[in-house]
Amino acid sequence: MAIILIVEDEKSIRSALNELLTMEGYKVIEASDGLEGYNLLKSKKIDCVLSDIIMPKLTGLEMLDKVIKDRIETPIIMISGHGSIDDAVEAVKKGAFDYISKPLDINRLLITVRNALDKSALQIESKNLKKEVLGLQEIIGETKAIQNIKKTIAKVAPTDARVLITGENGTGKELIARWLHEFSNRKNNPFVEVNCAAIPTELIDSELFGHEKGSFTSAVKQHIGKFEQANGGTLFLDEIGDMSLSAQAKVLRALQEGKISRVGGEKDIEVNVRVLAATNKNLNNEIEKGNFRLDLYHRLNVIPIHSPSLNERTDDIPLLVSFFLKEICIKSNTKEKQISKDALAELKKFNWTGNIRELRNIIERLVILCDGNINKEDILKYLIIK
Repeated sequence: MAIILIVEDEKSIRSALNELLTMEGYKVIEASDGLEGYNLLKSKKIDCVLSDIIMPKLTGLEMLDKVIKDRIETPIIMISGHGSIDDAVEAVKKGAFDYISKPLDINRLLITVRNALDKSALQIESKNLKKEVLGLQEIIGETKAIQNIKKTIAKVAPTDARVLITGENGTGKELIARWLHEFSNRKNNPFVEVNCAAIPTELIDSELFGHEKGSFTSAVKQHIGKFEQANGGTLFLDEIGDMSLSAQAKVLRALQEGKISRVGGEKDIEVNVRVLAATNKNLNNEIEKGNFRLDLYHRLNVIPIHSPSLNERTDDIPLLVSFFLKEICIKSNTKEKQISKDALAELKKFNWTGNIRELRNIIERLVILCDGNINKEDILKYLIIK
């Protein structure tokens, strides 16, 4: 049953609309002003909104501005009196679904509501299909360390708190960042990743903050940086321990002020970005060496999450192996292979310097090279190929 929110300061109109929409089979929630309506939109699942324009506390247009800024995608139909037609047209330009003039035409109202709900359902279906196609790998494991990570993600993801993810290479730091984004209020907006270690020092300013045309020799056109690309969403700064001190200073300013400036630009640009960072380095050691700013560290390290090495969670190896076997066999269009208990025991003894990434590579190797199911002899033969 679709839920419709009526935001209207006149009780008689609210009641009449409530009765009409309830008779049509919708569940109706009422708000007597724009502020109450906005708070309901933030806290409840609502499928469509009917909103007056001229109201106390927060007008319909002011509510719409907040909804658009927060990237709430619920369709809003504006109800306009004679003197607010221009405002209603302006609202549609800003992003409202449609407007209906008073006195209300019941048939047009019901058709507009149905159209808005159809559009909303189509957007949800499209997003679900996109998630199905792209997929988001599960965080696999039942050890205490992994359970703690999952609990932390559940608590922290809905907030805008910055998170610093630490751990060795191949332990799944990026996956943790993606889950933090997926369960956040920003999940429908961009997730932008920057590998700070892979960008030359002289280019990182341009990569993060963008540049204007002609700002340096090869700047043949304007470039939008990662901060702007992630506006409204999440920016994941991977391997932040490898970032230069000059870039660190600019990142610190962006975090403090919510503003950036492009290389060669003269104006500040406001950005609304949640920053997640990850590193395989001990940042306290880097601070002592003078390689990392203490003030930036404190800005980033609001919520620390440590991703344990595979050697610290060997009891999760059977679960990971089972997942990788299924995934690799499906992708390679081969019959799913089984692995024996003694083969798993051998895998648990191995020193996993490359962590989960290394384990997946070895499972793929075993799937390709083993003729049948995987046993202990296969592990001893193919685990290390000299």
